[in-house]
Amino acid sequence: MGDRLPSGHAPLDDVLGGGLPANAISLVMGRPGAGKTILAQQYAFRNGRSDRPAIYFSTVSEPLEKIVRFGQSLAFFDTAAIGTSVFYEDLGATASQGGLAGVAEQLDRVVRERRPGLIVIDSFKALQAFAADYGQFRKFLHELAGRLGAFPAASLWVGEYEDAEIASMAEFAVADAILSLTSERIGQREARFLQVKKLRGSAFRPGQHAYRLTANGLRLFPRLADAPIEQNYTLGDIRTSSGISALDNMLADGYWPGASTLIAGPSGSGKTLMGLHFVMNGARQGEPGVIATLQENPTQLQRVLGGFNWSLREPNVEVMYRSPVDIYIDQWVYDLLDAVERTKARRILIDSLADLRISAGDPIRFQEFIYSALQRFSRQGVSVLMTLENPYLFGAERISESAASQLSDNVVMLGYERDGDTIGRTIAVIKTRASRHDPTVRKFAIGPQGIVLDELLPATGDSHHHTTGPASVV
Repeated sequence: MGDRLPSGHAPLDDVLGGGLPANAISLVMGRPGAGKTILAQQYAFRNGRSDRPAIYFSTVSEPLEKIVRFGQSLAFFDTAAIGTSVFYEDLGATASQGGLAGVAEQLDRVVRERRPGLIVIDSFKALQAFAADYGQFRKFLHELAGRLGAFPAASLWVGEYEDAEIASMAEFAVADAILSLTSERIGQREARFLQVKKLRGSAFRPGQHAYRLTANGLRLFPRLADAPIEQNYTLGDIRTSSGISALDNMLADGYWPGASTLIAGPSGSGKTLMGLHFVMNGARQGEPGVIATLQENPTQLQRVLGGFNWSLREPNVEVMYRSPVDIYIDQWVYDLLDAVERTKARRILIDSLADLRISAGDPIRFQEFIYSALQRFSRQGVSVLMTLENPYLFGAERISESAASQLSDNVVMLGYERDGDTIGRTIAVIKTRASRHDPTVRKFAIGPQGIVLDELLPATGDSHHHTTGPASVV
């Protein structure tokens, strides 16, 4: 093996600065069900070779037959590798009969015979039960670490450890790398996180990184933390149309390339439709767009589009629909990044931020993801339009409780205005970064051609006024 022990999953290796250290002891900790055994087998099948096999030692926490049986359901499990590049050994019976001395003897014998490149012990913590006291276990631990250190192989110890045990247990002092697998409940969801607690002699990406357990093993979504860049980057100076010419006039000829725009307003005010104007108008001008929706599924979205002579089958339009009841914001943002790269999209509609905020679990994490994503898209010259529902039907005093408005380059507020016995829709541009804008409030209607802007609202607040006719139609 080289200087690093790869996992076979590039995002995980990236978080680890290239992989776990080879010829060293790594410890994977977490509660039952966290995915420790899946990850350990993932490393075994990725690194086992016929001349330097992986040896997987089970102890007493889980029977060897159960580990192998569940392992066979995973895509990376290669039956042909068993007995050639991956070997399974049972330490449980040896520990029960011969104690820690018997365990040490079996480990020495198998290592001499197999000459492995990777040694997995699952569960290492379970071996403590066979020591008379923790002093005896510490002696066993240090003797074992000395033997393994003299042999050119990587060791992976798996255990049901808690964070509070890191400071008190000798295993953590001996280990060169420590990976922690945890889970948190966010509403009705369970979110899983991997964190590097220790990695000697290597840079790694700090913080909590979300993961899922799949048939392909552990799939990691690294924390999207966008660090400041030292060099400047160039954006175009040709404005991007909103798809509504009268709104472009209010925005001083549209949006800057790479700008982010927040459309805020109450339910039914036209937020999604305004986003569709933006994407569909760009698509018909040869600018690919991605509609990242958590509101309408493709069938529902096509029904909306069909009413305005648009179609999801048009060139340069891709829909990325995810159900809001089961999403990781971590996975979602990487799916969006991949979709933008694959389609070479220049415009994005995110509908809506409220669903993403719930999936994030806490406002700081949500802000971190939105900031990092917007910064990446800005450097690529990709324009983003985001929708956010505001609970106030009339006279909103604030946009939201999140930092979405501060992070956005442009903010457009939609609302309702009483007009006699009816309710009309209103629009106002309340923020444009590095640009002037028309601050007046306009009325608009939704018709077969989409959004149509009407006259200015009177300064007196009198709702009984005459219509001067549409200012523009898309």
